[in-house]
Amino acid sequence: MINIEINDREVLDALEGLVRRLGNMSPAMQDIGELLAESAIQRFSDGVGPDGEAWKENSPATILAYVDKYKGSRSKRGGLTKKGQARAGSKKPLIGETKSLSTMIHYSAGRDRVEIGSPQVYAAVQQFGAKRGQFGAAPWGDIPARPFLGVSDSDRGSILAIVSGYMLP
Repeated sequence: MINIEINDREVLDALEGLVRRLGNMSPAMQDIGELLAESAIQRFSDGVGPDGEAWKENSPATILAYVDKYKGSRSKRGGLTKKGQARAGSKKPLIGETKSLSTMIHYSAGRDRVEIGSPQVYAAVQQFGAKRGQFGAAPWGDIPARPFLGVSDSDRGSILAIVSGYMLP
């Protein structure tokens, strides 16, 4: 699992206040986990990281490898058919044919913590990027970081609202 720590004093102070008041923050952590998982899943549709920065586009090699997995994408001469061109034009970063990474975002909430991540083996490479050959023969080319886990400004406000909701009498 990838660990991303929140180092936001206001959020941490609010959470510490909640601990003092409730002792067991499991319900709040559950709500925060759901929020962050939904936010991470939405990033795949939006193609942006938690910082609001757009993900790097797919390389031409990645697009062609994707298109070649589908029958009818290439003509007999090797060029792309209209279907192949449509597939190439609609290929979003981090969304493969199984859509596994974009659908397998899970969280675990406890009394005083929440963890969010993906069980996919390649999730860390997509989150942080990797240089060619970093893991022996893989990857065959540089992979740019495309962070999908983290806390956006909008998430931050929502987390503070969740905590405030539990602190009300």
